[in-house]
Amino acid sequence: MDAQLELLVDPDLDRPPAVEVVRSARRRRTISAERVGDRIVVHVPARMSRTEEAEWVARMVRRVLAGERRRHRGDDDLLARALTLSGRYLGGRAAPASVRWVDNQQQRWGSCTPADRTIRLSRRLATMPGYVVDYVLLHELAHLIEPGHGAAFTALMAGYEELARAEGFLDGATHAARGASPAA
Repeated sequence: MDAQLELLVDPDLDRPPAVEVVRSARRRRTISAERVGDRIVVHVPARMSRTEEAEWVARMVRRVLAGERRRHRGDDDLLARALTLSGRYLGGRAAPASVRWVDNQQQRWGSCTPADRTIRLSRRLATMPGYVVDYVLLHELAHLIEPGHGAAFTALMAGYEELARAEGFLDGATHAARGASPAA
């Protein structure tokens, strides 16, 4: 196996992805990668050395694969993540019966039904940063303990270090989805 491809072996994959390197004389500093069918195409500057190319190709392939794994998180992964968050932030008091991705939530990021202890997250979250998914998941877990959004609920959420950052991210995403233009 080529030294460059040895860097690309991922134990979660059956086989390394096919990689195509495209050198461009017009490209000066930027390096990009994208999935094209069953292969990953990495665009590099033509003047880059073979050693630099090998390092950057490996890095960019790992980045593409990591993004794909984030986007393809399954329901079992969500439940495990929920239990971890419950233990860390809620003392394990929130124990959902199920946690799953749904495609029918266009107005909400998540929902919870305390009566049957089910949590649903909008699949729109799947491509967002992990701290945002964790925030929404923790928010819904907190509803298993406290149904409203009052002081008791706020106290449950207060321990999450990324609270303000995640809320800001979701506010921006909501604003962008509505197609609102910035104030003049």
